[in-house]
Amino acid sequence: MNACAQTPAKKNKDVVPVELIRGPYLQSATGNSMLIRWRTDVNTRSRIRFGTTAEKLDMNVDDSALASEHIIHLTGLAPHTKYYYSVEDFNSVLQKDTDNYFYTLPVAGKEDFYRIGVFGDCGNNSVNQVSVRDAFKNYLGSNYMDSWILLGDNAYYTGSDGEFQLKFFSIYKNDLLKKYPLFPSPGNHDYNDRDLHEAKAQETHQVAYYQNFSMPVNGEAGGVPSHNQAFYSFDIGNVHFLSLDSYGKEENEYRIYDTLGPQVQWIKKNLEANQNKGWIVAYWHHPPYTMGSHNSDTEQELVKIRENFIRILERYGVDLILCGHSHVYERSRLMKGHYGMEATFDAKQYNVSSSTGLYDGSANSCPYIEDSAHGTVYVVTGSAGQLGGKEKSFPHDAMFYSNADIGGAGMLEVQGNRLDFKWVCSDGVIRDHFTMMKGVNRHNVIEAHKGESITLTASFTGNYLWSNGQTGKSTTVKPVKKITTLFVKDKQGCLRDNFTIEVVPSK
Repeated sequence: MNACAQTPAKKNKDVVPVELIRGPYLQSATGNSMLIRWRTDVNTRSRIRFGTTAEKLDMNVDDSALASEHIIHLTGLAPHTKYYYSVEDFNSVLQKDTDNYFYTLPVAGKEDFYRIGVFGDCGNNSVNQVSVRDAFKNYLGSNYMDSWILLGDNAYYTGSDGEFQLKFFSIYKNDLLKKYPLFPSPGNHDYNDRDLHEAKAQETHQVAYYQNFSMPVNGEAGGVPSHNQAFYSFDIGNVHFLSLDSYGKEENEYRIYDTLGPQVQWIKKNLEANQNKGWIVAYWHHPPYTMGSHNSDTEQELVKIRENFIRILERYGVDLILCGHSHVYERSRLMKGHYGMEATFDAKQYNVSSSTGLYDGSANSCPYIEDSAHGTVYVVTGSAGQLGGKEKSFPHDAMFYSNADIGGAGMLEVQGNRLDFKWVCSDGVIRDHFTMMKGVNRHNVIEAHKGESITLTASFTGNYLWSNGQTGKSTTVKPVKKITTLFVKDKQGCLRDNFTIEVVPSK
């Protein structure tokens, strides 16, 4: 990190004021680094001052090159630590307030409470886009969001730089962009360049999307290096993410459904190397199942993704798949193995669980348990900006819940071995949610000495009813019998851990 002691920015009355016209926005976050980008109206030099308190920005990183596109990389930071920052040139402060801060990512593998926002098809400068943004902010409140992801079609209709400016950066600049690291993925509209033929843009990737975003392609944020901006991976604590490209081409021919292509070969290597992660989430633009504004039975891109590609992700244990493209919300149960047309879907054959996954005390609403019977939940959430459209067969037979009438964005909340997804609608109502868990319903056998103090802890996160009357996640016992048995369950009757404590002789 090219950091040095703080030096006051000089004021010169003869200097023409520099205007900040984009950003700042946070990219390529890791546990010990953050990349900050912004744009100015004229070429100027770059400076970021930063520190762990708003009152003392006692470090800075400078770039003396004249530029209007500014990229400063802060390195040597502490994991999951809050840093305040100001955006400057060498003569003036362009932006500095108490909302200019970020947290670095947590240490990979660490379990904690993490929030990740999910925005699909957002960039259209509509009333719906603004309403979804505001409802999402209200839901988040004073809580920090560790990152947010984009599911493609981030700037309508041609993905030009001007559309990105008006319909994306200007909409989110005062809140989401400057505080929360962003990890995007591209959609077909991001490749729909008005000057370059779309097919050519798919091959060259010479579109504004790749100019405007910086991706962690060297494995610095987690996973196997891709060395390709189109697809990459990152870790947020015990969650491993893959951001994929479902529209571009590699080597002028290979798409995401071409299993011999560079992207799929990288995906296989990445997933093989990350089987030890608590959760695996993959996201891209084109969904394998939808009957909203797009039809997964008739659109060949969607058909081929379903037939050729998703079986690879299911085989490697991907827990959750998030897509956009269809301007609706659709969510499956925990499922596996369906690669055919909608009419071939048989819930008894392809649903790993018959539960709704709502985990709210309603009938048949226990969490999806990802253990021996592993499956995947598929979510289409493409209405953070664009909204509406139904095929005649809407809703898709594989979906538990579908809604084409109101826009929304997703919030992924992970706490250890519990994962929750909530669909936050433009009016603030959460119309769908589901819970997944791993490593629960355990039978624990513990050896202890007579009268020894033993702390027992539930394997799940939620509410607790112990057989000894306690109601916390843990209870402490002092066994005196040769064998003592206890259990803890949740109030919904979905989860239960059994404990057998065997008293052994003292040495």
